[in-house]
Amino acid sequence: MTNHRRIIIGDVHGHYDTLVALLDSIAPDSSDRVYFLGDLIDRGPKSAEVVDFVMKNKYQCLRGNHEEMLLDVVGNGKVSVELYQGWLYSGGHATVTSYDSKIPQEHIDWLKTLPVYLDLEDIWLVHAGIDPRIPLEKQTSEQFCWIREDFHSISEPYFSDKLIITGHTITFTMPGIQPGQIAAGNGWLDIETGAYHRNSGWLTALDINNQKVYQANTQDGRLRTLPLKRAVAGVDMSKIHQRRVRRRA
Repeated sequence: MTNHRRIIIGDVHGHYDTLVALLDSIAPDSSDRVYFLGDLIDRGPKSAEVVDFVMKNKYQCLRGNHEEMLLDVVGNGKVSVELYQGWLYSGGHATVTSYDSKIPQEHIDWLKTLPVYLDLEDIWLVHAGIDPRIPLEKQTSEQFCWIREDFHSISEPYFSDKLIITGHTITFTMPGIQPGQIAAGNGWLDIETGAYHRNSGWLTALDINNQKVYQANTQDGRLRTLPLKRAVAGVDMSKIHQRRVRRRA
């Protein structure tokens, strides 16, 4: 094992108590680096506490599609009623409730600073993925925060020298993946195991340096630690391709 750990945490979705339990089990110290893949907010009961916690600990965090939706609603100082209703429907109601209907400007300003990806040389962190059909420099938050099948179905790694690590798409919604498992494809890992979902409840953290997975469950409080090779499962790429074709039809 190495002395220095890079710990990557999947979509928290407002589950503050589970996040604290997960980090207590990991026990990161000052030499470790902790990264969040975005979607700190929505669906779960304590989005305000999650954002405040990540801010105060100065952890690095990406912008997810749920942060994007919030900023689309309030980021320019004006509220779009149409966008607001869409965000509420997508889990934003829980976030509004956690803030007692008033999101502090400090939090909004911090969310605006979140990058859409982080290049750590050997690994590349992004919330949703990359569009393999578009040059990297021409891609926007539309791809980095929202893409699904077009990324998951890539036939060869996007980078020859980097592993892409994502959240966004719950892993068990992919062919061949069970609840709690990490999904693996061509040059990527997805660690969004569905903390908010009734069929899973697992919040996942990956210690990439030591190939170790930490998980905490929002429903029953279970904690577990697994070697990555036991936690990961390969996606049936042919079925991913079939789903992509059907959605375009």
